[in-house]
Amino acid sequence: MRRPDLIRFARDAAAGNPLRTFLLVLAMAIGVGAVVVLTALGDGARRYVLDEFSSIGSNLVIVLPGRSQTGGFNPANAITSTPRDLTIDDAQALLRASAVHRAAPLAVGTSEISHAGRLREVTVAGTTAEFIEVRRLSLAQGRFLSPGDWRRAAPEAVIGAKIRDEMFGQQPALGQLVRVGDRRVRIVGVLAASGQGLGMNTDELVLVPVALAQAMFNSNTLFRILVEATSREAIEPASAQVGEIIRLRHEGEQDVTIITQDAVLATFDRVLGTLTLAVAGIAAISLAVAGILVMNVMLVSVTQRTSEVGLLKALGASDATIRNAFLCEAAILSVAGALLGFLVGHAGAALIRLFYPAFPAYPPDWAVLAALATALATGTLFGVLPARRAARLDAVLALSRR
Repeated sequence: MRRPDLIRFARDAAAGNPLRTFLLVLAMAIGVGAVVVLTALGDGARRYVLDEFSSIGSNLVIVLPGRSQTGGFNPANAITSTPRDLTIDDAQALLRASAVHRAAPLAVGTSEISHAGRLREVTVAGTTAEFIEVRRLSLAQGRFLSPGDWRRAAPEAVIGAKIRDEMFGQQPALGQLVRVGDRRVRIVGVLAASGQGLGMNTDELVLVPVALAQAMFNSNTLFRILVEATSREAIEPASAQVGEIIRLRHEGEQDVTIITQDAVLATFDRVLGTLTLAVAGIAAISLAVAGILVMNVMLVSVTQRTSEVGLLKALGASDATIRNAFLCEAAILSVAGALLGFLVGHAGAALIRLFYPAFPAYPPDWAVLAALATALATGTLFGVLPARRAARLDAVLALSRR
């Protein structure tokens, strides 16, 4: 039997029993669609987290007070290794490092903002003019904090977009005097809406000079220091230089934790990449189930078509021809199910993106190709046993069965 005739025979056999064909195609489509949708969710989560963290700035090195590590107890360290707080002087000293481009100190606390009878609790962040460049923020109105002496507590503030809407409504916010805690400050700028970053929602943030924030909170310590390296290649040298400067300033104690943006991104990428593989593996189980269904239904098909197989053998069809006919039918059904699952999976991912535009639910190419290949391989593999059983039938006995 020629190859076109073989394919036509398998197609007609599949079309001859529409219910059986529908069940096989549906089972395979569900398996492929599940792989596509779940990998789109997993890879979308990875991209979303990486994009969100990348949006907080570029070439970023974060310095936090306190050493984040575990070790044995040393009695000598009980007296000599008391962690020191980060200060404005520490932040300014970091600017001497050759790999450091900018540094922005950050002092954070909660307070209340009030204006014209309206009162709201807010997060107050004390920083400097460099903060907007380090964090890659943008302004919707006005200007940012004045550059100059970091110890000058100028009575000015920049507010987030949500604070502006809630406190002023349709009225202009620029130039207005508001009370933040026990201090009166003038609003000089409004941040463009940007949402969450570094654990703070900038839309609900009030930014004031770092010296003013420390005076408000009666503290001379910093929450963290944000450092921008001169380039991506300089992130690791900047981290090393920052650590050395802090160690020298803190009497030889390495009592800070330094986090680099690349290290955090690599960790998230590795964890979420593994998660994507895991959900893809779970979804692929449904392909194995679909393969078993293919085998079971094809075995029933062999039983139902015994007389047909006997007739083919009586007409001179070889065992190989019979086997190839059933394998071709299983392959056609698997391909049809895989293509339908491919379309259903992409439609599901498109719906996720439609309802959650910020979530990049795009299935990775490797997952789509793997799902299609696995579906074809599974359907064909599980079709081997029924095909071999059909090929082994005796022509006379097959024809005698009704």
